[in-house]
Amino acid sequence: MPTPRPPLTAPALRRALIAGARRVIAGRDALNRINVFPVADGDTGSNLAYTLGSLLNGALSRRSRHIGELLKQVGDDAIDGARGNSGAILAQFLFGVAEYARAQPQLDAATLAAAVRHGADNARAALAHPVEGTILSVINAFADALDEAARASLDGDPRPGFAQALARARTALARTPLQMAVLQRAGVVDAGAQGFVDLLEGIAEFVDGGPRALRMRGEAGAANDACGGHGHGEAVPAAHDAVDPQRRWCSECLLLGDGLPREALRDALEAIGADSLVLAGGAARLRVHGHVGAPQALFDVCAGYGSVEGMKADDMLAQQRSIERAQALAVVTDSAADLPEELAERYRIQTVPVRVSVDGRDYLDKAGLSTAEFYRRMAAGGELPRTSQPPPGDFRRVFDFLLGHREQVLYVGLSRAVSGTLQAGEQAAARSDARRVRVFDTGNAAGGQALMAWRAAELAADGIAAEAVWAELERLKPLTTTWAMARDISHAVRGGRIPPWAGRLARWTGLTPVARIRADGRLGVSGGVFARAGAPEAFAGYIARRTPRGQRWRAIVGHCDARVDGERLLEALRRRLDLEQAFLVETGPALGAHAGRGALLASLQPVPGAA
Repeated sequence: MPTPRPPLTAPALRRALIAGARRVIAGRDALNRINVFPVADGDTGSNLAYTLGSLLNGALSRRSRHIGELLKQVGDDAIDGARGNSGAILAQFLFGVAEYARAQPQLDAATLAAAVRHGADNARAALAHPVEGTILSVINAFADALDEAARASLDGDPRPGFAQALARARTALARTPLQMAVLQRAGVVDAGAQGFVDLLEGIAEFVDGGPRALRMRGEAGAANDACGGHGHGEAVPAAHDAVDPQRRWCSECLLLGDGLPREALRDALEAIGADSLVLAGGAARLRVHGHVGAPQALFDVCAGYGSVEGMKADDMLAQQRSIERAQALAVVTDSAADLPEELAERYRIQTVPVRVSVDGRDYLDKAGLSTAEFYRRMAAGGELPRTSQPPPGDFRRVFDFLLGHREQVLYVGLSRAVSGTLQAGEQAAARSDARRVRVFDTGNAAGGQALMAWRAAELAADGIAAEAVWAELERLKPLTTTWAMARDISHAVRGGRIPPWAGRLARWTGLTPVARIRADGRLGVSGGVFARAGAPEAFAGYIARRTPRGQRWRAIVGHCDARVDGERLLEALRRRLDLEQAFLVETGPALGAHAGRGALLASLQPVPGAA
């Protein structure tokens, strides 16, 4: 009689989960390509990879001798790192499994079946409106099969039951197109459900092959460092009508508190029109996911129940449009660039938001807090607003999404000398795929940075190779200038960016300081103009006298809550310089927080082919 195999232990479970996570990561691009539900935004694979990456970088990176301890860490890390609809559902499933099994030193067939059933029920309960034919259906089929196998088991070994349950999950996956018309029309299975089966198949590989399965999947320890097949030549199914323009923002946050009321929070979010709601987690921490028209509305509702962390908001329409055009190179910038919406839309430029802190609350620049609202709050006084760089994860999420559909990504970033934003992008590029993501330091900001991103995206749209685009940016870098004029420098004095004596001097003499971004990438005072009522025109004259003649220019003029002055500045520049293309934008908080309300900016770049 063969010796019974022992129940599953913590070391074995940890290695099995590592194998499963790596399999999902290896197939993430394929998952992105079949992502058509709930919207065809092409990021399900990236979201699942990011979610599982939080486990590989956390709980699964450390040895654990107790299954309960391991699963508790897995559950917490999954909630903290969940991304996207399917990622949040998977996180809630893992959290539910952990919640049931955390007191168990080992897993036999009955305990595993009960834990998976608890996880399946938790995953379904996390959704406001569960839909069949998704990851939920496959998780439920897997749980049902484990229940049946556990009841028939004679020795408590969970392995045979797992194999039977995996077969049932594959059958349920194949049925998903029969349950949802959108899948049948696209000729695909549900991407989230496929990701769950990939996870199970990776676990099965370890069960069958032991440590050899881990070696076969590579030695990388973190999901976010790994890349599977790229498949960038295949586009996501175009289905703009599947994205509700009134709920175009896929928004998420981590909500921390004591006794968080899930049902009350869900009702409050549905009251603001949130769709595709997933509330994953427990009474002390919830990962909140929803599709909304205004991300800040979701964050504000959540802030009424606890502490909000880890905010993210992705424009699903912008994501989808960014991969429709057949081109090899994608261009990304950050919200410190005063990029006109018309150009961002025309050239499909993705923007990573910086963080803005106003009155003790953190916001996503331009996504969670509009520029107009930022200046309104600044005018109300109180604590000085502050800006901070995006975390590397925000960049990595964008890079990973684009790498699923493009050969290369170029991030055109804010000057390294004034912010850590560029370094965050570099960290993300190294973790995403350093061979395919490049980071360019514009040595500029505001309109100057936007001009550089515009030129890069223009060349990318024309099919120009990444190396040639980089060379053109290097050529334009010293030729792209940004000037700023602060009408009221009291804000800069309060913030310590200008010494008090300079503020007094400006008040006594009527001098309006003018600054320029220098060759080292920093903004430094270069002079001033003696004008009050005619300051925009005087500023234009100051710039024109220091700008080469006989040259045609692209220009971006920015204003900090001073549109009329901005219009006057642009018109005055048109009279003095040959502006072939020019835009007026409201300068965002990245510079507005330092320059203050009323400031004006002007950025110039030679017209392509005319330098």
